[in-house]
Amino acid sequence: MADEKNKMQAPLADRMRPKTLDEFLGQEDILGEGKILRQSIAQDKIPSMIFWGPPGSGKTTLANIIALQTKADFVKFSAVTSGLKELREVIKRAQSDEWQGRKIILFIDEIHRWNKIQQDALLPHVEKGLIILIGATTENPSFEVRGALLSRCRVFVLKQLSEIQIECLLEKAVIDKERGLGNLKLKIEKGVLKKIAQMANGDARTALNVLEYASSLSKSISFDIIKEAFQKSYLLYDKDGDEHYNIISALHKSMRGSDANAALYWLSRMIEAGEDPLYIARRLVRFASEDIGLANSRALEQAVAAYNACHFIGMPECNVILAQAVVYMAKCKKSNELYMAYGKAKKDVEEFGNLPVPLHIRNAPTKLMKDLGYGADYKYSPDFDYQEDQAYLPDKLKNRKYLK
Repeated sequence: MADEKNKMQAPLADRMRPKTLDEFLGQEDILGEGKILRQSIAQDKIPSMIFWGPPGSGKTTLANIIALQTKADFVKFSAVTSGLKELREVIKRAQSDEWQGRKIILFIDEIHRWNKIQQDALLPHVEKGLIILIGATTENPSFEVRGALLSRCRVFVLKQLSEIQIECLLEKAVIDKERGLGNLKLKIEKGVLKKIAQMANGDARTALNVLEYASSLSKSISFDIIKEAFQKSYLLYDKDGDEHYNIISALHKSMRGSDANAALYWLSRMIEAGEDPLYIARRLVRFASEDIGLANSRALEQAVAAYNACHFIGMPECNVILAQAVVYMAKCKKSNELYMAYGKAKKDVEEFGNLPVPLHIRNAPTKLMKDLGYGADYKYSPDFDYQEDQAYLPDKLKNRKYLK
């Protein structure tokens, strides 16, 4: 009874972990029917291996499934809290069990956090087969795992989960009465689960954590509650500084509207009130790209020069330098094309999350990465007189145009 209570007190993400391969969502490339990893788990013939993938893609879950299905002695480490002392204890146990024909599988979560000495201490025992290593990492093992150790492991690359897969997982959590939130009888606004899946950026753990937190706030889950659960709110300015920001806003909008006289007035208001001239100069640097941009690329040079000059001579002499820059900005031809283009790109980033870089334009400095197809079929632009037919955006954003 106590065990059941403890299970339900565990985080939702832990309770909803798949216990079998049939429950496991995603990663068909390595776990589909007939794939080597699936066969190895089913036959309990686990090789030393590294799971490499983004957060929430199922690395630890796969290790847990192996732990449930293997007849070996399964030991779990976190590289953050475990080191050489714990490793020596496992080695000692492995050496004593070896005479009885038993195997030890050592799972090290976040193996990239183990240093050279710790990894080297593990190497000979993996090499002899005394220990079967399963490492999980979000970092490129080519850089974070010792070459000698890496060469004795199979590397399996896990991809971030799709929005559809995460939404499916959330739906299961909502109706599951044993492990999920089914007993809460939640009322969920249409489209909310899909929105959580989008905002989770392929991380199942994040999605489940957000759903659980939202359910603790209300039994009726709306988009507003989800925003709160994601903690995406931004800090507001100090209300005591309202006038300060009103005036810088007036300066900015006057320059945008090409009213040099009004811009000079608001600049004078700020300077005479004792405003930091470097603060104003920084705002001019921003304005040069946001509101002028490609219409006059020299504006950015003027703004940076004004900042450096203010820094060099200080107040009160730098007031005329700021005046020159402000009038120049106000009189410039304007274009917000860059600002709008960046906003469109940002919106796609927020909507689609961490889309994978196309394989042919990925960096491939190691043999492992080349074997995985990184950089394959890349067309070197100079060889094609810069007229090559080649995609540079993720597949989901193919042919997307941000600039006119």
